[in-house]
Amino acid sequence: MKQPQPTIKTAALYIRVSTDKQEELSPDSQKRLLLDYAKSHDMIVPAQYIYMENGISGRKADKRPKFQQMIAAAKSDEHPIDVILLWKFSRFARNQEESIVYKSMLRNKCHVDVVSISEPLIDGPFGGLIERIIEWMDEFYSIRLSGDVTRGMTENALRGAYQCRPPLGYRIPYHKATPEIVPEEAETVRMIFDLYVNARMSIFAISKYLNNLGLKTSRGKPFEKRSLEYILQNPGYTGDVRWNRTVNETNEIRDPSEWIIRPGHHPAIISKDLFLQAQTRYYSEYKRRNAKPSEVTKHWLSGLLKCPVCGRSLSSCVIHRKTLPDTFSFQCYGYLKGKCSHDCYVRAEDIEPTVIRALEDVVRRGTVSYTVKKVQSKKSNGNNLEKLKKSLERIAQKEARAKEAYMDGIDTKEEYREIRSRLRQERKDLEEAIYKLEQAEPEESSDDSQMLENITSVLDIVHSPNFTMQEKNVALKSVVDQITYHKDRNHIDVDYYLTKAPEIA
Repeated sequence: MKQPQPTIKTAALYIRVSTDKQEELSPDSQKRLLLDYAKSHDMIVPAQYIYMENGISGRKADKRPKFQQMIAAAKSDEHPIDVILLWKFSRFARNQEESIVYKSMLRNKCHVDVVSISEPLIDGPFGGLIERIIEWMDEFYSIRLSGDVTRGMTENALRGAYQCRPPLGYRIPYHKATPEIVPEEAETVRMIFDLYVNARMSIFAISKYLNNLGLKTSRGKPFEKRSLEYILQNPGYTGDVRWNRTVNETNEIRDPSEWIIRPGHHPAIISKDLFLQAQTRYYSEYKRRNAKPSEVTKHWLSGLLKCPVCGRSLSSCVIHRKTLPDTFSFQCYGYLKGKCSHDCYVRAEDIEPTVIRALEDVVRRGTVSYTVKKVQSKKSNGNNLEKLKKSLERIAQKEARAKEAYMDGIDTKEEYREIRSRLRQERKDLEEAIYKLEQAEPEESSDDSQMLENITSVLDIVHSPNFTMQEKNVALKSVVDQITYHKDRNHIDVDYYLTKAPEIA
């Protein structure tokens, strides 16, 4: 009697070496062992199904391009893969939740087995239990290792050690840990601070100036608003070390209270006094999000006039004349695009006296209603709100995964009910926290002296013929958030604000 021929399976290899460098085997060693296993178990491994990733963490599947390519191949209509071979289950994932989701999808929907050649499992429920224990231990190891690394790096930061890529103006010499100054780059840094603090140039103007000179960032790219803001806010240029500013996974900026700033061992490029002056100016100038730079404005009221119906800005239009000065007019941007039915057309010569009169009335009365914009706390609230909303999105993903695990028979009905109840409570708590942050209003102030002094200074600039349209626009935006124009009543509502700079240690 003939013996049945063994079924030939097509295998994919997934090989990963983690960023923690604690793995016992190199990528080549893993590949060799996996190929030997495939050969001895009647499996073929086409070259295009060998997926290798070096120096990549297993905590997040969406951060691993080769892993995603492998999953896409397994899910394709051709179903070219029968089994995925791993050296250890920890190579597949160090996040138990993702591990369960991907393995369940592969086995139940794609009919693809996931096999660890060094951690053989028996069939049945007991084998599944052992696999879950291994996954949990892998995730626990990753979390513990991450905590150890973070504690070590935090301790180094507290001692003033440098442990990140040096910014423009510095380099780290071979076999040394302390940055040294790059003279030509340091001159660029000094120029940036001098133009910002002493010449009072805007960030937009500085970027144009540097790019016209052909200067580049530390990455060899042209300067832009983001790169200049990073330089102007980096205490490293004073000889300090800043650590824990951003979240590694998302690159979000943490609340400044979580940063670590200590005296470093590298030389300073600028003085602490110049740096503090730069911070004072930066935080005292309120910047509306996505607002155009004043350098590109056509009129000193550009970007401030608003439609009372749709809230959009009134766009400025200029008419050039040969023998007479240019004339300006304003109209609702939404009206021009057919998105708003409210006609706000007004000539500059009609609206200018109204705005000036409103400013003068405030100074004459000696009282003004305004809001206080605390730059740092506002930013912190914005970061917290964004984090809460992302956490809320993850709740929806967890609910979908829990339902899928129940439908696939991975979780029992009781386990699914418990998970769903917990997630509902988490959703409720997050929604309440989001509502509180969104309802928070700017602080009202009763101390008018500083505000009145600022408005008086702005009036002097607006009246003076020695200032350009752009300079007048910058001055007005330093005290006025927006001006709502009611054409039917020929009336304006002016929203004033005062920026409170954060305390600088």
